[in-house]
Parts: sequence; structure tokens; C-alpha cells
Amino acid sequence: MELAGTPEEEEFRARLRAWLGAVLPTLPPEPPPDDWPARRAYDLGWQRRLYDAGYGEVHWDAPPAVRLVFLEETERAGAPYVGANFVGLLHAGPTVAAEGTDAQRARWLPPILRGEEVWCQGFSEPDAGSDLAALRTRARRDGDVYRVSGSKIWTSHAEVADWCELLVRTDPAAGKHHGITWLAMRMDAPGITVRPLRTLAGSAEFAEVFLDDVPVPVANRVGEENDGWRVTQVTLSFERGTAFAGEVVACRRVLTELARAARRNGRWDDPAPRRRLGALDAEFRALWRLVQWNVSEAAAGVPGVGGSVFKLRYSHARQELYEAAAEVLGDDALDLDRPWVRDRLSALSYTIAAGTSQIQRTIVAQRILGLPKGR
Repeated sequence: MELAGTPEEEEFRARLRAWLGAVLPTLPPEPPPDDWPARRAYDLGWQRRLYDAGYGEVHWDAPPAVRLVFLEETERAGAPYVGANFVGLLHAGPTVAAEGTDAQRARWLPPILRGEEVWCQGFSEPDAGSDLAALRTRARRDGDVYRVSGSKIWTSHAEVADWCELLVRTDPAAGKHHGITWLAMRMDAPGITVRPLRTLAGSAEFAEVFLDDVPVPVANRVGEENDGWRVTQVTLSFERGTAFAGEVVACRRVLTELARAARRNGRWDDPAPRRRLGALDAEFRALWRLVQWNVSEAAAGVPGVGGSVFKLRYSHARQELYEAAAEVLGDDALDLDRPWVRDRLSALSYTIAAGTSQIQRTIVAQRILGLPKGR
């Protein structure tokens, strides 16, 4: 399925390419990777430039082919990606757009698009990561607010976020997948403690978040009370189906750079690395076609279970890509100052993030292949 190529799309491509060529040289240097306040300012500044130039809503409201052209051209030019606000732009925002009230959309969506507010995701818990429905963070109704107590872990960019998409249990007596509610929580509300977590790669984009009787207005509930599991499936559909689209483009660029590096250091003469890189090229071309499919579904509403197919294969293909990078780099693959080495370490988490590979296999088995549930 080829979505790009009409005169209108090519005109958009040429206009975007010219704008990127003029704007990118004027950007300040990127902040250090572990300075998240500076990264927040840098990433929001880039989003504001996109907004002012008319590209701010391309992730949401543009036709599928235009979105794909945007991803191709920004990655080709080496432009900043969504960075610290990937939660707001790529799944919290789309969830609010699909499930929120008019008032909620008016309050939360424009600041995301204008590069004014950052969101984080408060889903996983110490005892409810892969088994997300086992979450125990409790929200007790108290008039016009919920009183939230519990803890979350692996909360991306919590230390620089303004808002959190938060899953809580509002009816502990209900079944495991019932009694869950989706809330938007201000990160400066009283009772919140954020403790950064340092990863294997040395970065600290994740955090533990502790909640002690935190007040969250009932008006910040997205969907009905106790209907949060259904709303969560909308969030996860966007996270798995379209949020990684730009990363596929980036992986294809890395693959091209790997082939060049192999030619420079002589490893291209060995047929084994050539075959490995060739197989990966075919893999990422196929994944890009699946991205096109998922983006098309998202344009019509919410991505379907194809997002799980994509997430399952992409997370493994990404790991294979950086294993191939280690083979090409040789001894240099041990140098943590090289971006590819850090990316190789971070790739280890992709079979866990946004739902483990085991969960994706279960979804594919039951919802696509129609296999019975295990006992």
C-alpha cells in the first residue's frame, strides 16, 4: 500500500523540506541527554516552531499520507522529534481527542500543540506492569474530587511534566478489568513525590511517582467512572499503533549509516553482515508499510489490533538492528559516548515498553487469529 505521491502531497513535501532547510540551522545546540529541564525547553520550543509554521497538528488532523511525509522529511533532515512530550502528542492527546468532552479537548489539546505543556504516563506500578489490570492505586470519591493514593513506576518524564494520564482503581470490589478510571492529574498537586530512576544507559527519563491523598477534580476524568479499562485500550492503541512511526524512519536511517560504516571499516566484504543488513532492510520496509496501515486506521478513529502486530515485530527488529550495529562497530560498540551504543542499551526495553511481547502475542492470538484464551 503506497499512500504518498499525489501532487498535493509532493507540494507539501517540497514546502516542508524548504522550511526545514531554513529553520534547522537556526536552532540552538541540543542540551545534554540527561538535562531534562533543558530538554523540555528545547523540545517544547521545537513544537512551538512547528505550530507557528502550521505543522503543529500534523500528528493528529493531517491525512495519513501527509503525516507519513512529515515523518520522512523531518527524520531525513535530522529535525528534533517529539522528545519530552511524546506522551502528550502521541497518546494522551489523541485519547483526549477521541474520548474527552468538548471542555476537556478545549483545555488540554491546544497547550500540547502549542508546546506549552508536557504530559507523562502513570500506568505501570511496582506490582502491575505487564499485568496492568492488577493496578492498586486507589481513587476515593470525595465530593467534586478524587483522593488518590498509591504509586507508579517507569513514569516517563514525570520530573518535567505538567500533567499525568493516570489509571486508578475507583471500585476495588469490581472485577480485575473493571472498576478502573482514567484521570488527568496535575503534577504540581499536593501529595505527589517524584523520584527519578537511572537506566542502564545512564539516562533518567523514568521516575517513580508516589501519591499521598492527591486531589484530582472529577472534571478531569476522561470517560465514565469505572470505564477506564476501555479508555486505556484507546490509549494503548495509539501508543502501539502510531507512536513509534517516527522511530521506524529513524531505524531505516541508522541502517543506511550502518551500511556506510561497514564499507568504511571493511566489514562489508564479509557476506554475513551484508545478509544481516539486507534482511533488516526488508524487515523495516515491511514495518513501514504496517505503519502506513496503522496511520490510516488512526485517521478514521482509533488504530486497531494491527498496532500489536507492529509493536511485537518492531521491538524485536529494533534489538536486532542494534545487535547488527555492534557487529559492524566491533570494539567501538563498547564506547558509551557513541549514540548507537546508548541506543543499543535502550533497545533492550522495547520488548517491555507499551506492553510486553508476551502480551502482544496474546492479543494477536485471540483478537486476530481467534484462538481461545488459555486456562
